[in-house]
Amino acid sequence: MKLVVIAFLIVIVASLASALIYLIRDKGQSERTVKALTVRVALSVSLFLLLMIGYYFGIIPRQGF
Repeated sequence: MKLVVIAFLIVIVASLASALIYLIRDKGQSERTVKALTVRVALSVSLFLLLMIGYYFGIIPRQGF
């Protein structure tokens, strides 16, 4: 599960970086920046749902103090 979360985070950061590159290169004139940010948001929501489902089904254990 840790590897899946780390992979999601790496892809999210890569999508954010590509959006920045598209913004700089295209000077805001193309839709590539919007598409890259849309992918980032979709991945972030997917990761959140994955974590919630993993916690609900006991894949992610509860940490006690």
